[in-house]
Amino acid sequence: MQEKKVNQKVEDFTDKAYDWIIAKGPSVLLGIVVFFVGMWLINVLKRWIDRRMQSKNVNNSLKPFFLSVTVVVLRILLVFLIMQIMGIQLTIFAALIGAVGVAAGLALSGTMQNFASGVLILLLKPFKVGDNIVAQGQEGTVSSIQLFFTIVTTFDNRKVIVPNSKLSNEVIINFSAIGSRRLDIEIKFSYGIDLQQLKKVVEETIAESRSILKTPESRIGISVLEESGYKVLINVWLQAHGFLDAKLVFQEKLLENLKASGLPLPGMPAK
Repeated sequence: MQEKKVNQKVEDFTDKAYDWIIAKGPSVLLGIVVFFVGMWLINVLKRWIDRRMQSKNVNNSLKPFFLSVTVVVLRILLVFLIMQIMGIQLTIFAALIGAVGVAAGLALSGTMQNFASGVLILLLKPFKVGDNIVAQGQEGTVSSIQLFFTIVTTFDNRKVIVPNSKLSNEVIINFSAIGSRRLDIEIKFSYGIDLQQLKKVVEETIAESRSILKTPESRIGISVLEESGYKVLINVWLQAHGFLDAKLVFQEKLLENLKASGLPLPGMPAK
């Protein structure tokens, strides 16, 4: 009697298993096939995207991120597709993912803003590594652009880490974008100083300087007329890189030439 009951249970289990295989077997088999085909297609797409990014010279900081995100998203979608094919309900998973997404978004709102700004900076390239910029009151050379922050090395060798959200939402002065910078020098002289002689000395100094660019042309003229004298404005163009060094050298040479010419400088009595 006991053996008969056991045999009946085995037969019931076998019948149910057979019915399940008949009902669900094709969809399970199809899901397995879709999984392997999908993984193969994702790998093919990954290699294609990698080649395209290399041909388009996409920034090296973005390449691994874009590839990783693309592969992860495609694999998640593939899993959902397989679950749908196999008849597994996705309602609970969708609700769980939505709740986790909302919580993560609230917790990482500032971080994600920096991340999105970093992606925009790397794509739009308002500045690049090696450029001299002014941002957040700091002037220096961009030494590194990361996804969440940018590192600026100031001219007095301070390392400044600026969140990318600050760089994408506020004004940035990029001195290196055009490649040249204008140096403005304004000096006051008494009316007893001959302007033409003064201009000749300045022009000779400009011609002697190797750092002064030929184009745009330099400019010398009177900027202000006052009761006690006039002010001469000198505009010369220098390379953006090494601007400060070139400025110091030119000003020193200009001072020497003015003294050598016999022209009295401000604060010096006329001869």
